[in-house]
Amino acid sequence: MTIRKILTEPNKLLRQISQSVEKVGMEEKKLMDDMLDTMYEAPGIGLAAIQIGVPKRIIVMDVNRDENKKEPLYFVNPIIKSKNLEKSTYEEGCLSVPNQFAEIERPNLCEVEYLDYNGKIQLLKAEGLLATCIQHEMDHLEGILFIDYLSKLKKSMIIKKLSKFKINREIL
Repeated sequence: MTIRKILTEPNKLLRQISQSVEKVGMEEKKLMDDMLDTMYEAPGIGLAAIQIGVPKRIIVMDVNRDENKKEPLYFVNPIIKSKNLEKSTYEEGCLSVPNQFAEIERPNLCEVEYLDYNGKIQLLKAEGLLATCIQHEMDHLEGILFIDYLSKLKKSMIIKKLSKFKINREIL
C-alpha cells in the first residue's frame, strides 16, 4: 500500500468532475487500498479519489471511531437514490481543506447504490454521520467542497488562509 499526497484547496483538480469506472479491477482495488491507507494516515473518515489527483468516481470511508476496529467502506460509481427531507447539521472538515471546519446542513438519511470493493452492486441506507460523510464525499466527485455551502465571505476567507498557508509551506 502507498500513502498518496492529498491535494488541498485551492487546486483546479479538486473542482474537476470525476469519471465513472468501467469495472472494478486490480487497478481500482490498488487505488482503493492506497486511498484507505492515505485516509487513515491523514487521519480522516472519508476520501474521494479526486483528492489524490485521480478523477475516478471512487470513495473510501470509515466512520467508526474505534481505532482498533476498522470498518472500511468502498464506493465505486455511487449514486444517491433518495434523500430524506429532514436535515441534520454536523461540523464538517475536509482533508483537502486542512484545519477548517464549519456547520453544514444536509439530509439526515440517504440511500446510495454503488459497486463495492469486489464490483458487486450494493444498496445502503445511511443515516447520521455516515449519511453526511457519503454526501460530503460524493460532492467531491462533482467538484464541490464543503466550503461551497458557506457564504461568499466565509468561503473567500478560508481560501485566502489556505492560499497563504500553501505559499508559506512552499517557501520553506
